[in-house]
Amino acid sequence: MSLRIRRVVTGHDQRGRAVVMLDETMSNVHRPRPGASWNVIWTTAAIPADNSGEADAAARQIGTTLPGGTVFRVIEFQPGVAPRVHRTDSIDYAVVMSGEIDMQLDDTEVHLKAGDVLVQRGTVHNRGRSQSRRRALHHGLRARRRQARDGRRRDAARQRLTFSRRALWASAAMETAG
Repeated sequence: MSLRIRRVVTGHDQRGRAVVMLDETMSNVHRPRPGASWNVIWTTAAIPADNSGEADAAARQIGTTLPGGTVFRVIEFQPGVAPRVHRTDSIDYAVVMSGEIDMQLDDTEVHLKAGDVLVQRGTVHNRGRSQSRRRALHHGLRARRRQARDGRRRDAARQRLTFSRRALWASAAMETAG
């Protein structure tokens, strides 16, 4: 995969003057499944963020989200990426930087192109439906409180199964029609 991200991080020197703390090509490429890779660019442990210190916040051990904090990633999907239907306990801000990608929800699919933005509000989804070329997304996540529209916690596993069946049916129908 060709994910190469230059990261510039600013901070303050001993006199309080603004300086560049890091200027590098990222080497922390994660490959969680075939056809997908990402770099964690920066994280914060809390909101508001603590901008003191010199530690590289991208090196922090995190999951998909960071409870009470934020995660900033750049994600790249290759054509034919393996699907990953999931729900995050976060609000996600995504900007399509290059290429095109389809985002699938329970009963809806949205086609996104370079320059489009997405606000993903903790819904079951899949991003990465195959397109003809690679695509990259800027992706910022902020942990959220778990809740459902009716005030009860929803059964995410059951929803994933329902969504997966719909996605498989739609995929089979498209192959039959093609």
